[in-house]
Amino acid sequence: MKLKHKTKETLIGYAFLAPALVIFITLVGIPIVISFLLSFTKWNFFSGISQLKFVGFDNFMKLLTTDRAFKTALANTIIYTVTTVPLTIFISMLFAHVINGRVHLQKFQRLAFFVPYISNMVALGAVFKFLFRTDGPVNAILSHVFQVKDTPNWLVSTSLSRIPIIGVMIYSGIGFCLIVYIAAIKNVPQHLYEAAKIDGASSIRQFFSITIPMISPTTLYLVIVRMISAFQVFAPINVISDGGKNAGNTSLVVMLYEEAFRSYNFGYASAISWILVLFILVVTLINFHFQKKWVHY
Repeated sequence: MKLKHKTKETLIGYAFLAPALVIFITLVGIPIVISFLLSFTKWNFFSGISQLKFVGFDNFMKLLTTDRAFKTALANTIIYTVTTVPLTIFISMLFAHVINGRVHLQKFQRLAFFVPYISNMVALGAVFKFLFRTDGPVNAILSHVFQVKDTPNWLVSTSLSRIPIIGVMIYSGIGFCLIVYIAAIKNVPQHLYEAAKIDGASSIRQFFSITIPMISPTTLYLVIVRMISAFQVFAPINVISDGGKNAGNTSLVVMLYEEAFRSYNFGYASAISWILVLFILVVTLINFHFQKKWVHY
């Protein structure tokens, strides 16, 4: 009787899980398997399944050895990650510490910082593209306030065009990190700050000696989340560079999109996607490996 009751509960549990499992397997599981198999083939989508050709590791070897566009995209992706993740984390942590203190309109400030995170990335990209136009507000400030005669053409220059993209990534990422940090700071035991005040520690000293070490697990989580997000940057680049016309600021995901949905080389695009997955996995494992040196639980 107990076995039947347990079996019934198990079946009911699977029944509740079934819709989510079906959706996951259909929209995530099966495409992942197909993408992995396609990465070892050469196939143009419009040529039909009959023209699918198995090439082994040729796609991966070409990407890692002779494809200069891939090397440029990989270098840009690393630049976006290295520049945006530390700045986003530091700014969010600093603002969270300030907002968590005795400031007015805390709820409004939290909402104001969080709005960019839930805003459409295409819209944010369009705003930053307008700001950095040759006749935009940024050049107007440089020319009228700082008396710069030759204002830069931000959107045309390969190196300068990365700046508005980095700006969008930082601006849109602060809100989420800020909210998570505020929750983490509120959980720091207050007696630590009280003891520090008795010992004569300043607020800055308390921030670096108490707040930062105590919220280090949250920092590890946010670093990994922001790194994964930076590796997958697409919309800001696509908007600011007019659909990828400026190849100098492209990223791995933009290159993947170009190969898959403009050149229709699905096999090559799948190989790019799996290199990106391995790259993210390696960086995440490195973070977990070195967490013992700076993360305090």
